[in-house]
Amino acid sequence: MLGGMDALTGLLDGPRAREAFLLRAMLSPPWSVRIEDRAPLSLTAVVRGEIWVIPDRGEAVLLRPGDVAITRGPDPCTFADDPATPPQVIVHPGQRCTSPEGEDLSEAMTLGVRSWGNDPDGQVVMLVGTYQPHSEISHRLLRALPALLVLPGESLDSPLVPLLGQEIVKDEPGQEVVLDRLLDLLLIAVLRAWFSRPEAETPAWYHALGDPVVGRALRLIHTHPARPWTVAGLAAEVGVSRAALARSFTSLVGEPPMAYLTDWRLTLAADLLRGSDATVGAVAARVGYGSAFALSTAFKRVRGVSPQEHRRNAGAELISSP
Repeated sequence: MLGGMDALTGLLDGPRAREAFLLRAMLSPPWSVRIEDRAPLSLTAVVRGEIWVIPDRGEAVLLRPGDVAITRGPDPCTFADDPATPPQVIVHPGQRCTSPEGEDLSEAMTLGVRSWGNDPDGQVVMLVGTYQPHSEISHRLLRALPALLVLPGESLDSPLVPLLGQEIVKDEPGQEVVLDRLLDLLLIAVLRAWFSRPEAETPAWYHALGDPVVGRALRLIHTHPARPWTVAGLAAEVGVSRAALARSFTSLVGEPPMAYLTDWRLTLAADLLRGSDATVGAVAARVGYGSAFALSTAFKRVRGVSPQEHRRNAGAELISSP
């Protein structure tokens, strides 16, 4: 995806948009849109005008052209021309749009292919990409992000925002796949830029990925989770003693290698259970457990539910999203 040596490759082999919700919003004041869709992650890029993003918890932030905001669900937030403007539109799960009173606004605000708003010549133009609940996004990555992340435009040296703006309004065969991949690429570009900024509370594993020894061990775990790893086996692969790897890994990552491996395997298993109809046994084989029973035992010990319960709960969330 980004080359084996990129520090984010292991984590970002995760976000894979599947039928992501993408649109171009065109709005003129007064306007205010409250997002209650419970999506795991959404990305908003400002093309024209200024936008306030108002989280339910925390300070309102003004976005200018070129700025990109990432909002992490399930907490609601509001986008508006002014923090004082009351919401006129509520976005519900499944991207259903209503007035605050419940009137359906989907048809009334459609302005063409993946275009939406109250004015086709609006002062504000923004691109919105929303990962659906069944997209594969690593929970370890989501835990590393604040509820609201704002990257100033000058920090994102990338042609992806204008390219997404061009592609988002095309109605061509395979366009959903093109847009899903562009959204993934833009998310990766934003996260790489964000993690390099001083205000980012970068997680320990991210710094550890830059270490010549521990970083190699992490990449082996990320890339080959199904291999029967031991601390000795990892140490041999990276060319240090077992004790040296265990000491360095625990110091930089904050947990021992085998604990990290277990968490990574169960994260992958959770995503596979949510995003596919593979059997528990097939999932177990893909993430390094010898049997469905072994995976179930570890899954329940760490996550408090069995793999089947996790899958049922994920399915219930999708069904309950109108």
